[in-house]
Amino acid sequence: MIDTHCHLDRELYKDVDTVIKHMGENTMIAAGVDYKSSIHVLELIKDNPTIYGVIGFHPEEIEHYTEDFLAFLEENLENPKIVGIGEIGLDYHYTKETRDKQIEVFKKQLDLASKYNKTVVIHSRDALEDTLQIIKDYPNLKMVLHCFGYSLEVAQMLLKYAIKFGIGGVVTFKNSKKLKEVVKEIPIDRFLLETDSPYLTPEPHRGEENEPYNIIYVADTIGALKGISKEEVLRLTTENAIRQFDLPL
Repeated sequence: MIDTHCHLDRELYKDVDTVIKHMGENTMIAAGVDYKSSIHVLELIKDNPTIYGVIGFHPEEIEHYTEDFLAFLEENLENPKIVGIGEIGLDYHYTKETRDKQIEVFKKQLDLASKYNKTVVIHSRDALEDTLQIIKDYPNLKMVLHCFGYSLEVAQMLLKYAIKFGIGGVVTFKNSKKLKEVVKEIPIDRFLLETDSPYLTPEPHRGEENEPYNIIYVADTIGALKGISKEEVLRLTTENAIRQFDLPL
């Protein structure tokens, strides 16, 4: 099984080494959100054969962005274990006042992804209109909408792009009716499993520290919604992840 989106910064966990060990031979894709966390991703992928990485600048961190980051990003995109640019995108929930800067940096990172043919991992929160307006200019770019939270109608509209939807612990929540509808109606070849660890812990461990191994609960819920086994969900989403990130597995 593949957790396609987790944050493995040491300071986020009580014991990150145990968290990584718990995944055994299963694969994780660790995500950066700024310069410091992206450096950590580079260290992780060097020391752990089961961990790949995506590096990028998150919209909520935009006030700390400098142009030096783009040069750093480009320097590391030829690393074979850096399989994408992320976590990047737009977030107007708390930080709408930085909208123009977010859009500028988002586009610059998308341009680099196009140049190096890298998948992008997109965070989009309360920013649907601008997100759609921007991604339509990159029709051939492989994209992942991380922690997908928009409606079924939006998901159906996005099927014309090379987009996968990141499905995480939220789908296990009792009040996640909108996401459950998306999972029921959208073909499973569009889904990737993710935990966003240490955040968004799925049931039955909600309220505890999340970890990549909890991807099994996400798979279990998707299986129940799709009428297939958890094992089949894991097999199919693993195939999806390998194709979407060009993983050498």
